[in-house]
Amino acid sequence: MEVPNQEIRLPLLDAKKISLSIKREDTLHPHISGNKFRKLKYNLLEAQKQGYTTLLTFGGAFSNHIAATAYAGKLQGFKTIGVIRGEELEAKWANNPTLSFAKAQGMEFHFISRQAYQEKNSEAFLKKLQQSFGVFYHLPEGGSNTLAVKGCEEILTEGDRHFDVVCSCVGTGGTLAGLINSKKANQKILGFTALQGGFLKNDIRKFAPQGGWTLQTDYHFGGYAKVTAPLIHFINDFKGQTGIPLDPVYTGKMLFGILDLVAKDYFKKGTKILAIHSGGLQGITGMNIRLKKKNLPTINV
Repeated sequence: MEVPNQEIRLPLLDAKKISLSIKREDTLHPHISGNKFRKLKYNLLEAQKQGYTTLLTFGGAFSNHIAATAYAGKLQGFKTIGVIRGEELEAKWANNPTLSFAKAQGMEFHFISRQAYQEKNSEAFLKKLQQSFGVFYHLPEGGSNTLAVKGCEEILTEGDRHFDVVCSCVGTGGTLAGLINSKKANQKILGFTALQGGFLKNDIRKFAPQGGWTLQTDYHFGGYAKVTAPLIHFINDFKGQTGIPLDPVYTGKMLFGILDLVAKDYFKKGTKILAIHSGGLQGITGMNIRLKKKNLPTINV
């Protein structure tokens, strides 16, 4: 499945003689968009092949993966279970747009403490969940596993071979690994982390051992799901100039970083950049609720 590449025209790009296009993966599906569509594709096919009827996965309060899994599961006839980080959410999930959407798709929630959540990948913890919920197909947090990477390898097409640099957001690293595996020899992959620190390198190398990629760790704006007024203004200005909506956790930070690097002459003149829009727009409504409580500007929707 191919999606359009939208060329971006901005005075900065013209002045620096840099070409920037955005692959609109966010247009793949209204509820299973971007990298979540790619990551779920082969996992759901495998779950069906093996005869599973239940999907179980993990996520936080505004998880794109939770919302996408709930919708895709309902669409394909699976029962879905979401193990949610934060016991306090059990009493107020109905006021959370992401969780209320997932619930409307039939997802069953299991709320656990943040401390217990750290054990989400241990065999002992997964066995406890099996005792509670029976047999299930396990989707890891963020959906990243070998089959997810396989799906993300399909993001780049032959029509993208003329790009010099491919940029992507990085959460758990699965999407970046897929891009690394499918890039052409002349291309460089540049990942913009939503988390502080470069500890994801080892996780990425498990799925993509080859080189030709770099992580940019300076554009997380304080850490995962941390948002500042300058970032919000950037997202709103970018949408006003290009018509492309960005989310504040991933794509907004990536595009901010790309244009900041362009301004600092990180890229040589004539560089052709392709940025992958990984979706995630469903989280904007919930983020705006948080921003209003903090008396911060909100994101235009």
